[in-house]
Amino acid sequence: MAEQAKVTSVEAIEQFRAALILFLSSARPALEEVSAEIARAKSWLQNDQRRFWENELRVRQRKLEEAQQELFSARLSSFQETTSLQQMAVNRWQRAAREAEEKIARLKKWDRELENRSEPLVKQAEQFHTFLTTEMPKAIAYLAQSVKTLEAYASVSAPAKTGESA
Repeated sequence: MAEQAKVTSVEAIEQFRAALILFLSSARPALEEVSAEIARAKSWLQNDQRRFWENELRVRQRKLEEAQQELFSARLSSFQETTSLQQMAVNRWQRAAREAEEKIARLKKWDRELENRSEPLVKQAEQFHTFLTTEMPKAIAYLAQSVKTLEAYASVSAPAKTGESA
């Protein structure tokens, strides 16, 4: 016989099969959690944060317009003390509006970065998940069948060798 297997422990194969089942039971949920976490991060960037900062920009621009209107009114009434306070308010709201615009720009950049960096990893995780759900159950079934076959083989008594003299 050209191909022979030397199996010393059928129990070791069964232990490996059990360990493989345990691995699958923890690996699948972990991969699903990774995919869900990436989806949550994308949603947070694309929806929650963007909506928040766009709304914040509108509020800050409205406050800026109000401060500019108050400054204009103060200049018309020619109160010097009031004008400087109004100018400070305008400057503060201009800074606040610029900050909101910068945050929106950063969110757009982070959204692109997240997509570019996570997409290859997500694809690999999906491929691994597909492997775990399609190929590994086949491997587990093959190992179970191998154990049955080896146990059946071990239960058959070996034929006595002929031609040997005592």
